[in-house]
Amino acid sequence: MPARHPALARAAAFAAAYGLRRPLLLAPMAGACPPALSVAVMRAGGLGACGALLMPPAAILAWAEAVREAGPFQINLWIPDPAPTRDPAHEARLRAFLGGFGPAVPLAAGDVTPPDFTAQCEALIAAKPRIASSIMGLYPPGFVARLKAHGIAWWATVTTVAEALAAEQAGADAVVAQGAEAGGHRGCFDASQAEIGTVGLMALLPAVVDAVRIPVIATGGLADARGAAAALLLGASAVQVGTGFLRCPEAGIAPVWAEALGRARPEDTRLTRAFSGRAGRSLATEYVAAAAGPDAPAPAPYPVQRGLTQGLREAAVKDGDLGRMQVWAGQAAGLARAVPAGEVVGAIWEGVDAALA
Repeated sequence: MPARHPALARAAAFAAAYGLRRPLLLAPMAGACPPALSVAVMRAGGLGACGALLMPPAAILAWAEAVREAGPFQINLWIPDPAPTRDPAHEARLRAFLGGFGPAVPLAAGDVTPPDFTAQCEALIAAKPRIASSIMGLYPPGFVARLKAHGIAWWATVTTVAEALAAEQAGADAVVAQGAEAGGHRGCFDASQAEIGTVGLMALLPAVVDAVRIPVIATGGLADARGAAAALLLGASAVQVGTGFLRCPEAGIAPVWAEALGRARPEDTRLTRAFSGRAGRSLATEYVAAAAGPDAPAPAPYPVQRGLTQGLREAAVKDGDLGRMQVWAGQAAGLARAVPAGEVVGAIWEGVDAALA
């Protein structure tokens, strides 16, 4: 009997270390990780995930209890950005611009604040996930020590080799190498560099693998067995999929969004700050294109822009209007399949086994 491919052996060892049957991870997508989606992935042998960016402590604990019996899971927190610089005159121009796409924007719409990060961290410890992952930076040293004391692993999302080295130095147990193809927010530590350092996964992944001694998880532009096998050959220990699960019925996203993902080509997405003020990859909708136009006011910083666009985003969902909707999408969106999540997990990993047999 032939020896197992080294890439498969490495992935199997990583999966076993975290109690998984398959080293396939659901990406922690804020607002698009309902318990049903994680449970389906977990029952198929993969890792569940919660993007807890906007969740108060009680919601984090409730989510964890809803999925706990299905297997291991990760909870992801967004490292807080510096307090935004406010510009009332510019925000007035933004409110007028946004009012042309949706309801009138209230004067105080930009006054939103994220949930209390310290309270979220306390809830994360209490929720007892197998993994606490981070994005947009690194957890403080004191919190890293507490995670380790409670037996919770820390995975840090990185977008460059320098970020990966910093994460390893800070005590991360693994890094999630996020290629620029990924849908949703880019995990760049420095928000101002998010559109500049756009390194694709196939270049980023081997460079990070060569630079660090801890396991590397690949994410961004991966939605089928071909991409997953390629990531393992380049040194990844596991594969994380986000957009590839969004068309699954368990994801529960707006039908018009799910249908658009199935039609999307890689060039149909673009980076935009038009929804939140932080750079993220979305379908190139009418609103996204207009917000990038020469006469459009520049987006406000995060989270001010998120507050200003809340009415627009809610109205678009209510109306089923794709052109104004926040429709995050990775460049491999067209590979996403409208089938149960467990079937996606099985198809990807059976294909990987066949490709690397």
